[in-house]
Amino acid sequence: MDTARDVLDLRADPVELTAALIDIPSVSRDEARIADAVEAALRDVARSIPEGMPEVTVERIGDNIVARTHRGLPQRVILAGHLDTVPIADNVPSTRGVDAEGRDTLFGCGAVDMKSGDACYLHAFATLAGSGDLQRDLTLIMYACEEIAGEFNGLGHLSESHPELLEGDVALLGEPSGNVIEAGCQGTIRVKITARGTRAHSARAWLGDNAAHRLVGVLSRVAAYSAGTAEIDGLTYREGMQVVHIHSGVATNTVPDEAWAYVNYRFAPDRSADEAMAHLMDVLAIDDPLVEVDVEDVSPAALPGLDRPAAAELVDVAGGVAKPKYGWTDVSRFAGLGLPAVNFGPGDPAYCHKRDEQIPVDMITALSDDLLRYLTTAPASS
Repeated sequence: MDTARDVLDLRADPVELTAALIDIPSVSRDEARIADAVEAALRDVARSIPEGMPEVTVERIGDNIVARTHRGLPQRVILAGHLDTVPIADNVPSTRGVDAEGRDTLFGCGAVDMKSGDACYLHAFATLAGSGDLQRDLTLIMYACEEIAGEFNGLGHLSESHPELLEGDVALLGEPSGNVIEAGCQGTIRVKITARGTRAHSARAWLGDNAAHRLVGVLSRVAAYSAGTAEIDGLTYREGMQVVHIHSGVATNTVPDEAWAYVNYRFAPDRSADEAMAHLMDVLAIDDPLVEVDVEDVSPAALPGLDRPAAAELVDVAGGVAKPKYGWTDVSRFAGLGLPAVNFGPGDPAYCHKRDEQIPVDMITALSDDLLRYLTTAPASS
């Protein structure tokens, strides 16, 4: 592949920068090449800071890159994005054409999730790091392994090993949000419920103990569950509890001796993870010794924090509209450190991970313009 594409011009049009990022393959756990290119480009930015202006620092920790300004401005804004993508599906390098609505569109793996968001954030940092127009100090974090198991997540590793690098007043995550601020996020718990029984021929069912029947009670309680809502900072979060996977049986003439189901609980950010777990267990109400629960995933929610000045000012600059985030994202990691955090990126999330992943170029331009306007607007509190 043409290695010239690995030379990134972070001050280029964000649309062109998005294409350049797509053209560097970066499937999870194979981000070294794109991390090298981003690091080199950010070090070029650091070297270009005008004499007499405080330095820009760039750190490489694994395949995670952190760049920071040090102006002593009234607020510090974190701009974060992941460098990895899902496996490529014959959609690298990027192409440019028109979508079904006739709009100028960029196609390629990561176009939406989330190299367009990365491009907007990298462009903003490079454009403003040495500019007198910057009104808020910046921390830029480009990290690895978001698309796979949380144990590999680069932002998670940084939050544990270098929490001081994640300090700030508000964090923006470039996850696709349709150019609208999606604040906070709901938490998620996934449990596996397993019932044991005794196998027998269905013609002599009285000799067996049907494990599937033992699950009926708990499944009925989940099915009857009435999801609640929570109003936080003017946003309404809607919870949900669903059976998402179920299995039982070895043959059509056999009483099953094992049955299991996965239940996923999405909870609003007014509950802690411990409170949500307690609530889930109350709903399941399992008192059968032959039915057990294994907790497979717990990810805490994130409060929107729109009552904090830095976040409220971002909403104002971006058109005054904010929505709740129902899915879980890495904003939760910032919330765990006490920062308000929002998802703010271009693109329709419905195209994430698709073979025809695509983004109209005007969405990239519009978000970049909003971001630059926010970062060059003096905080009201200053």
